[in-house]
Amino acid sequence: MAGLETRDPNWIQKTLQTFNSAAYIRDLGCRLIDIEPGRVVTELDLAGRHLQQNGYVHAGVQAAIADHTAGTACITLTTPSQIILSIELKLSLMVAARGEKLICRGEVLKAGSRVSFAEAKVYAVESGRERLVSHATVSLAVVEKQPG
Repeated sequence: MAGLETRDPNWIQKTLQTFNSAAYIRDLGCRLIDIEPGRVVTELDLAGRHLQQNGYVHAGVQAAIADHTAGTACITLTTPSQIILSIELKLSLMVAARGEKLICRGEVLKAGSRVSFAEAKVYAVESGRERLVSHATVSLAVVEKQPG
């Protein structure tokens, strides 16, 4: 989204630190591969642990990457003392997902002072071709960090 401005001079460092400090996301294997104000791209190399019983990417994996990617996009626009907490997540699974990896593109739709809105689109990459497999809309609370 054009016209979004950062509110932290160290926004790149803060965004990277926030993304990489989420233990669950690290355990999944998600990586942040592109970052700009209000927009990030993540990817995940798929393995057997990411699949459900029929061999498709588990909805929970898609929800996790979509939620974290959308939240990370919002972090790029916060002040140094603010954090982001998801308050609502809607995930639409568009087609059964399979492939070698997932790519997720998250973008801020509205950066609010108390609530921000973002979306994330998840693509499965199979044989070098991307296919849109799910779409998430996420509402996120913008809150001040608590000491300690």
